[in-house]
Amino acid sequence: MATILVINPGSTSTKIGVFRDLEEVFTETVNHSAEEIGRYASIADQYGFREQHIRDALRKRGFDAHGIDAVVGRGGLLRPIPGGVYRVSSPMLEDLRAAKYGEHASNLGALIADALGREWGVPSFIADPVVVDELSDVARVAGHALFQRRSIFHALNQKAVCRRYARESGRAYEDLTLIVAHMGGGVSVGLHRRGRVTDVNQALNGEGPFSPERSGTLPAGDLAKLCFSGKHSEKEVLKMITGQGGMVSLLGTNDMREVEKAVQAGDPKADLYYRAFIYNVGKFIGSMAAAAAGKVDAIILTGGIAHGKGIQEGIAGLCGWIAPVVVYPGEGELEALALAGSRALSGEAHIQEY
Repeated sequence: MATILVINPGSTSTKIGVFRDLEEVFTETVNHSAEEIGRYASIADQYGFREQHIRDALRKRGFDAHGIDAVVGRGGLLRPIPGGVYRVSSPMLEDLRAAKYGEHASNLGALIADALGREWGVPSFIADPVVVDELSDVARVAGHALFQRRSIFHALNQKAVCRRYARESGRAYEDLTLIVAHMGGGVSVGLHRRGRVTDVNQALNGEGPFSPERSGTLPAGDLAKLCFSGKHSEKEVLKMITGQGGMVSLLGTNDMREVEKAVQAGDPKADLYYRAFIYNVGKFIGSMAAAAAGKVDAIILTGGIAHGKGIQEGIAGLCGWIAPVVVYPGEGELEALALAGSRALSGEAHIQEY
């Protein structure tokens, strides 16, 4: 019976959970105010107070070194790596502490997992970080020699829902061709072929469908002119793309539930942008179907926005002719981390080195 602690640090919260044989013992989300976060100059400086919150939550429920078999942290911004489970190692920790590939709260996942694992004498892992890169050669090529397409997406949840679908359908993930649309604060649409994500949009600050707070693909020429107009700084433009784009720009909200309420109330502007969101996600799913030569076993909708019945029906109406549409709503990140830890401890997953 394996008991696994999972840690998922986010920009304004720290989510933790303990799972025993993949059954949830408890989960907890500790929210951090802007004032609390603002006291620290860097993400790495937040380590101490976030770790203390985790220790307090465990102590409150009677967990100690004797009750945990492994610690799994959310993978942060590392160099591009294939998907899978990775042992936390010195090179990984060095890159995360230095924010070598960028600063994000998820960088703290491996750092805290390593500290607790060492103290308790149990292994620490990360799994399927956002930088998972399994792109095919042709998918990596952009239209100019100075650019190359990058793979940054919701790898953890995408891989987890594919494995869930494979398990429920009695087949191996490595034998399937699946298209996954993760719809949350950002939207990523990935083509999974034989266990590898051979194509996916760069969902952080790049291309693809617009989302509640990200602009997705913008007209390149117009964007270039805006950048050199003298009206906006680089920081402001990047904020337009990620944070203040998408529904935030179009309707002033990053909550798709509010958009749905406005649609139901008869707001024509909200109705247009809501339908445009569905249209864009469906169109990108269609492009992935073409990349798979039309041979797709299933289309999976996931992420928080996938809870919406209108979203489910709209995308199914556009794409249901390609393949059956399956819905696994929600983020499922803590469960996905627990599953990765269980697979590592059981030997089902090959433990990779960074």
